Amino acid sequence: MKKAFILIVIIVCGLLMLYVGMPVIAYGFWGLPALLAVMTLLWIVLNLRVAPQFSSGARTYKLKSKFKVLIFVLAIILLYSTLVPIVTSWALLHTSAYRNIIGNVEIGENLSTHMAPISMEKVRVVDQSLANILGDKVLGAQAALGSQVRLGTFNIQKVKNDLYWVAPLLHSGFFKWNKNKEGTNGYVMVNASNERDVKLVQDIGGKKVLIKYQSEGYFNDFLERHLYLSGFYNVGLTDYSFEIDDEGIPYWVVTKYKKTIGFYGENAVGVVVVNTETGKCEEYSIENAPAWIDRIQPDYFIENQLNDWGNFVKGYWNFSNENKLQITEGVTLVYGEDNKSYWYTGLTSVGADEATVGFVLVDTRTKKTVWYKQSGATEFAAQNSARGKVQEKRYSASQPIPYNINNIPSYVMTLKDDGGLVKMFAMVAIEDYTIVGVGNTLIETLMAFKNAYNMAGNKINPKSSTKKQELNTIVLRINSDVKNGNSFYYFTVSGKENIFIGSSQISNELPVTLSGDSIVISFDDDTQGLIDISSFKNRSIEKR
Repeated sequence: MKKAFILIVIIVCGLLMLYVGMPVIAYGFWGLPALLAVMTLLWIVLNLRVAPQFSSGARTYKLKSKFKVLIFVLAIILLYSTLVPIVTSWALLHTSAYRNIIGNVEIGENLSTHMAPISMEKVRVVDQSLANILGDKVLGAQAALGSQVRLGTFNIQKVKNDLYWVAPLLHSGFFKWNKNKEGTNGYVMVNASNERDVKLVQDIGGKKVLIKYQSEGYFNDFLERHLYLSGFYNVGLTDYSFEIDDEGIPYWVVTKYKKTIGFYGENAVGVVVVNTETGKCEEYSIENAPAWIDRIQPDYFIENQLNDWGNFVKGYWNFSNENKLQITEGVTLVYGEDNKSYWYTGLTSVGADEATVGFVLVDTRTKKTVWYKQSGATEFAAQNSARGKVQEKRYSASQPIPYNINNIPSYVMTLKDDGGLVKMFAMVAIEDYTIVGVGNTLIETLMAFKNAYNMAGNKINPKSSTKKQELNTIVLRINSDVKNGNSFYYFTVSGKENIFIGSSQISNELPVTLSGDSIVISFDDDTQGLIDISSFKNRSIEKR
């Protein structure tokens, strides 16, 4: 009876550890050997018997022989958890495997060709920290709701044709969960291109949006445990991202991964999509994942794999750091001309400070990797350059986002005050961070950036210079405006619906131009509704 009782205790403790700890039952994960080790120790402690013996006046203890077997089993488990990972995972023995886990790294020709031109209305000006501030304001306006829930992590994603930061409403504690077990009601959407477009979505088509399974749920409502009990106990799960489909229905998108180099070398193999209300789990391979899912490859997987690829370029022993590469900072989610999402980062030589040897784009779904061998500025250097333009204001710069500005690879960022609110905008040429434009609006910033670029004589890369149009026409209307101490002239011309803009820095003839004057202007061949000119010549003045 005593042995049966001990056995029951061991089984109950094992099940409890499975329920609470949720160890992955697969090779390469430490959860299972840890569970077996704890259960073996517990068995030894509960069954421990000692037999006193006396020899030469000293008291000794002799462990029963059956416990020697259990101690041997425990030793095997400890060896499995220490020696096996060294043999199967040590980078010295598996250098090539670590370097090649990122896959084939293709060489791209020009970063700007991969990034589509974008209108100013679509530029991403809201970062994650600002999205948190705006989301908190929405909850603050709903007093009853704000006391019941809190905002989860914002993830950026493309919903139809617009970029949004999306975050779920989560339980704010155990008692709130116990009171509202059907789930929290809704999520917050913040337009990444317009900080005034903030939505609290609580119903879709008249049906309440409920998030029953979540990271702040308890017992079987805890998202990780729900997946574990649904059969996903033998595969690694990570990157629990909250995403919505194009109809606005919320899901948890969870990356499935396996260890490919012993106990290390994590590599994504698919996703599990969990309905936040019903808990229905659907498993997809990378190739078959729904199109609305933006990210399958976790950012930290890509960071580690890129660093391994750059670190082991000359094998394990490379004390001189010859040809070693490393990513500049963390990766940033961006969108290419093919409307796909990519992890973007710069590459720099080990020991380098502000210069890069290229930039990398990694498909967030398939992990296809392209290296653009273009020198340029790191994200940190670009931030410093932008802050330097308005250093007296002591603004901070947001994470730079790369864009194609008139075929010029450029960083776009916001300049924020101590309260985290956007005060100005900045554009910095990736290939030369001394070319900077700042302004109170994106249009103003674009003008300042183009002026700085033109004044630099396109010295950084003539091939990236955008095509220019030249137009002989007549001024229909013209008016001036003063911004930040600079005079800007807005005018319309015959045969064009666009409004043109230029400053007195472009031409001294602009301030004395009148309606009806004959002019010759050149401007970048882009799609902006408001076009800033590159040159201006008033032919009527010459005739007078």
